[in-house]
Amino acid sequence: MHAAHERVVYERMKQAWQGDGLRAQPLLVPVTLAVTPAEARAVEEHADTLRSLGMDLALSGPDSVVVREVPALLRQGDISALTHDLLADLTTFGDSQRLQQRINEVLATMACHGSVRAHRRLTLPEMNALLRDMELTERSDQCNHGRPTWVQLDMQQLDKLFMRGQ
Repeated sequence: MHAAHERVVYERMKQAWQGDGLRAQPLLVPVTLAVTPAEARAVEEHADTLRSLGMDLALSGPDSVVVREVPALLRQGDISALTHDLLADLTTFGDSQRLQQRINEVLATMACHGSVRAHRRLTLPEMNALLRDMELTERSDQCNHGRPTWVQLDMQQLDKLFMRGQ
């Protein structure tokens, strides 16, 4: 379910990015995080890019940042991990030309953090919604990292899996 949801969220984020950018969701309670000096510089240097990614970050000191908005698709995700990974990507890839080449990697990271995780029990309506979303999503047969989201077994393979006839 994680791999399938990750692909669905990733493709939606790519479409939004190519359109008007990602829609932001204001946080009821802003999150304050400790950052490195390089990450603090990235917040200032890439403010426009961060906004287009649906992130509203502001320095609240030389070594801290306040997260006020996140992409609406990721409002349930780990905001701290998402922010640190995003700032690490911006710090690593630096200038805007390289960043544009890597934007899909950034979106993939964001999608991964915002997707349902193992051991989370989906309700029947959530399961059905995920399956309907997969039907409408390009390349939904694998996640952003190449893991399959489903497999097809014939009756012989299924019997072998459950040791039927042995």
